[in-house]
Amino acid sequence: MADLVIVQGGAKADLRMLDLGRSLPIAGHTAWHSMPAIYDLIREHRTTLVFVNTRLQAEYTFQELWRLNDDALPIAIHHGSLDAQQRRRVEAAMAGGQLRAIVCTATLDLGIDWGDVDLVVNVGAPKGASRIMQRIGRANHRMDEPSKAYLVPGNRFEMLECQAALDAVEEAAQDTPDARLGALDVLAQHVLGMACADAFDPLGLYDEIVSAAPYTGLTWEAFEQVVDYVATGGYALRAYERFAKILRGPDGLWRVRDARTAQAYRMNVGTIVEAARVRVRLGRSLRGKPGTVLPKGGRVLGEIEDEFADTLTVGDTFLFAGETLRFEGLAEDEALVTRAPLGTDPAIPSYAGAKFPLSTFLAERVRAIIADPFEWDRLPKQIGEYLQQQRRRSVLPGARDLLVETFPRGKRHYLTAFPFEGRLAHQTLGMLLTRRLERDGLRPLGFAANDYGIAIWTTRDVSERAALDPDFIGDLFAVDMLGDDLEAWLDESAMMKRTFRQCAVIAGLIERHHPGLKKSGRQVTISTDLIYDVLRKHQPDHLLLRAARQDAATGLLDVRRLGMMLERIQGRIIHRALDRVSPLSVSVMLEIGRERVYGEGADEILAEAEAELLQEALS
Repeated sequence: MADLVIVQGGAKADLRMLDLGRSLPIAGHTAWHSMPAIYDLIREHRTTLVFVNTRLQAEYTFQELWRLNDDALPIAIHHGSLDAQQRRRVEAAMAGGQLRAIVCTATLDLGIDWGDVDLVVNVGAPKGASRIMQRIGRANHRMDEPSKAYLVPGNRFEMLECQAALDAVEEAAQDTPDARLGALDVLAQHVLGMACADAFDPLGLYDEIVSAAPYTGLTWEAFEQVVDYVATGGYALRAYERFAKILRGPDGLWRVRDARTAQAYRMNVGTIVEAARVRVRLGRSLRGKPGTVLPKGGRVLGEIEDEFADTLTVGDTFLFAGETLRFEGLAEDEALVTRAPLGTDPAIPSYAGAKFPLSTFLAERVRAIIADPFEWDRLPKQIGEYLQQQRRRSVLPGARDLLVETFPRGKRHYLTAFPFEGRLAHQTLGMLLTRRLERDGLRPLGFAANDYGIAIWTTRDVSERAALDPDFIGDLFAVDMLGDDLEAWLDESAMMKRTFRQCAVIAGLIERHHPGLKKSGRQVTISTDLIYDVLRKHQPDHLLLRAARQDAATGLLDVRRLGMMLERIQGRIIHRALDRVSPLSVSVMLEIGRERVYGEGADEILAEAEAELLQEALS
């Protein structure tokens, strides 16, 4: 097995970072190069939990470990898209000591008390110190016995992130995010629920609500708007009786409109709105008629998201539930599949919930490590050399600085920037920067982002523009981009419709469940899209539009974090106009044009692109 670098983890945790003694790639997250070492760890321990950050990674990791499983060890997979019955079987087998390892996502982060788990392996960067401490605690869940765990970075930047996490664990530091403000759609659901329970006095209910920490700042006017929404649907919808849920009586108390409204509330209550999904059913081939598949009789393996199912055509193969499956077609709300023959090259289902942003806490530590050359001695040799190459070729930013590099490549011109603020904030930044570059006539063609930086490519020379106007780069990253630019982009974005859809379901505007039937994801989408267009036109300040903007700003866009970054870098932007790509920029350049293709062939393509870019950077 590969040598292991032991890092002191304190009295309660024996936490180590896996070092293969070879150079890691600059990009990529599958950790394919570490799979043999992970398999060796599974063989050497009684029971191992192999944590990954996404369901996509879970399917890939399980397949790779199974391919290496010459000892026929009992290894299982567990994630939220698998059928509940299958998950229960895996949990029962684990509790009974029948498994040597489970490849799992956050579904097994909490609620486990299996004392026989003696090792945790975390594949990929942890993204947060608190998350990795929670996962470490799943091993050796016994009194006065240290937990044992390995961090397995997928690329060189993830080694930096793993080192920052190790330091945080040694200090017992936490990175719990700030409490979020109370959402208006959730409040609307609560108001309706109170009316279904009994008549309520608005003054008394308001006093009760503001006593809860998330709603301490709720004004009386905002509360009245929520009650009015539940009572009428809002100004633009008050003409439609179906949106009226509560009535005010002569005694001043609010009551539910009728028994049907109360029944609908009970059938739809809840604040978790998952993406529209279709069930995956294992079909049965008709004997004597190859290619003919019967939709009945096969068991349900789990669910894939509707958007992924829409991309499949008959004959496509994909990994799911630990198997390679062949797509045979859609039958009502089910994807019909059969087991694919060995040797096929499958895709992997993509999931909307597979976005784990780098925490602010770890991002600060990563920036501090990069900015301090004295810290590099603690890093694996390959990382120290990589940072030295960047410093010779360009510059390394300080802990509070923003490095911006511009350079030509081929027939395009590139701008790369390294805020180290996580993928969500960077994607928002990329969208807004491309709008500004378009307005300035630089003709951006697109952008790519990862947890550490962004790359934008244009047809016009950004370096030349920056030379003519010394304030250009600073103006490009001005704080005011979160004003009109953000609002204009949100109005045009399809993402806002998806966010509004979730708010509409939570607030009870759209009901997913009715007595005797259930709306499909497509039906919900059509209904909410129509209402969204009506409200935007006739009541742009509608409660649910405001709730959707609030959700997008705190979740999908990470606007608050982006705003803090823009404030931090004012007057601290370092611009380098280069004649070719730098070593640091290689990492984000490799994100350009990446397809959702996995396996050794894709890894070879990525390695070839990386080698070409690095040779160019260091020449």
